[in-house]
This record gives sequence, C-alpha cells and structure tokens, in this order.
Amino acid sequence: MTNSVYVATSLDNFIATRGGGLEWLNEVPNPGQSDYGFAEFMSRIDAVVMGRNTFETVIAFDSWPYPVPVFVLSASLKTLPGNVAGKAEIIHGDPRDLVKQLNERGYRNLYIDGGRTIQRFLQEDLIDEMIITRVPVLLGEGIPLFGNLENSLNFRLEKTEQLNDALVKSSYSRIRE
Repeated sequence: MTNSVYVATSLDNFIATRGGGLEWLNEVPNPGQSDYGFAEFMSRIDAVVMGRNTFETVIAFDSWPYPVPVFVLSASLKTLPGNVAGKAEIIHGDPRDLVKQLNERGYRNLYIDGGRTIQRFLQEDLIDEMIITRVPVLLGEGIPLFGNLENSLNFRLEKTEQLNDALVKSSYSRIRE
C-alpha cells in the first residue's frame, strides 16, 4: 500500500496562484508535448484522492485526465456534475479512515492530490512517496505545497532528473523507523 504525491511546484513551493491558477505551468516550453512521466506514474495507481478545490480545477480541463476512480474529499459538495458520473465519488472523513475505507474497497495505491489534502495526509504521516517537479518560476504568493507539521518527516531522495532543459523532477520515499 502506497500513498503518493505527484505535483509540480514553483521554485518558491507554490502549487497554484492565490486564486488557484495554473497558467504558469504552461509557460515552460514543451516541444515534444511530454507528460513528464505522468502516464507511467498513473499506471501503478489504483485511485486518486483529491480535495474539492483541486476537483473544481480538474473538471474545467478539456478532458478527464484520470484512468482510475477519483474520490473527492469534501464536506461541502453534495453532488458531482453528470459528466464525471462513474469516474468520481464524494467521500468524507479524516485521512486515516479514508485510507482504511479505500484499502478495504481494494484501492491500495493512492494518488493524493491538492494542497490542503496533501497537507492533511502529511500531518497524519500517510504519504509514502512524493514526486515533485520544480518549475523555474517564482510566484511570490499562492497555494503552498507544504504546511505546518507537528513532527518532522524524513524522506530519502530516490532520483532526480532534468526535463526539457527547464524542469527538475525529484522522487522521494518516506523513511520509516
């Protein structure tokens, strides 16, 4: 069972602008239209857990990017748009209970996405792997990737690669005692 993060950040560790904008992600040239390893990552994922804000950003994309079930963590959403029927489901609860529920349903390798959702899972020490791609831009402010933690969490650098002479993608695994 693995809970993974796959995310892009600015150099100053923001995953979106203050208003949730992601335009800055498209400012780096991508001549080959690479997915930067996203499809390979998704090939080992059973389900996605994301927060409401991230879900609302994703449903505005031209096409649905996930080949696996998506669970939207929200206390405020009551229904989902019809175009995601059979693709997404609303869930509630704290991260430990959610992981247990999803594992019991057969979802063992989870992709955790969205700023607050990632932070909540980190606070509960439920992230096993992080793949972080740094985009060479300083946003100055926005939605941070990391928040405050009660205890430090140690990760091991597994791999770093340069993409398109602009991005730096690093993979980390959680060191558990």
